[in-house]
Amino acid sequence: MKTTSHRSNSSMIVHLIDGTYELFRQFYGQRSYNKGKDKPFGATTGVLHGVLQMIEEGATHLGVATDHIIESFRNDLWPDYKTSEGIEPALFRQFHPMEDALRSMGVVVWPMIELEADDALASSAHLAAADPKVLKVCIWTPDKDLAQCVRDDRVVQIDRRAKIIRGEEGVRKKFGVSPVLIPDFLALIGDSADGYPGIPGFGKIGAAQLLNQYVPIEAFPKNVLGKKREMALLFKRLATLRTDASLFNNVEQLKWCGPTSTFEALTKKIGDPRLLERANKLAAKLGR
Repeated sequence: MKTTSHRSNSSMIVHLIDGTYELFRQFYGQRSYNKGKDKPFGATTGVLHGVLQMIEEGATHLGVATDHIIESFRNDLWPDYKTSEGIEPALFRQFHPMEDALRSMGVVVWPMIELEADDALASSAHLAAADPKVLKVCIWTPDKDLAQCVRDDRVVQIDRRAKIIRGEEGVRKKFGVSPVLIPDFLALIGDSADGYPGIPGFGKIGAAQLLNQYVPIEAFPKNVLGKKREMALLFKRLATLRTDASLFNNVEQLKWCGPTSTFEALTKKIGDPRLLERANKLAAKLGR
């Protein structure tokens, strides 16, 4: 999906990328034609080329959020919350190399440990949207959790897989609730990807109807959830993304200024000299 980023300071577009998702996408996309013979850095190089393509198509300010480890504070709240168990070793071994490679290419990276990559995306979107120089914030991930960050058409979610850009109306159309109610919605219906089941008896339509009638879970009449109220509030806490991570002080810190001096050696290590040529050509074109 092509992106456009205006060059003037008064209309800056900030692009926030879910690096963990992109690594998974590249890994399994390559699996479809490599007959299981995974290249040690195949998914990593795919992510790097994807980021360079975004810059070639106009992105000027961008950051990548990653799960440095899968586990987070949420695992202490709910023992069945997602873990690194089951991630293929060939994929897992590329988590940290991807972060190093992006950094070497001159891209801002936020590797998360106590928090998740989703929290980094939510926090960076919050910070970027508060800057009057920023016209739009684009969050690149299909993860339904991130729909809670959408604000009007200023903070939008881009689902590369579905080729859809969702503003506030798009979120309402997909889920039946406004972005601010996404944590409540997920608490009721559950999120199998994150490992919590939701509240028995609640489907998507019924959950949306109740939330639109009473607004948040806290305002539900006592008889709606009964003894499951505390469980629903716990799941809401799991689904609510943190926006308080101090990831940058100035949005200009997200500007791509070309590859670093270590990038040539790194491209040799991962076996893709095209990356160096592509990054240097782009930097020269942009005068960086």
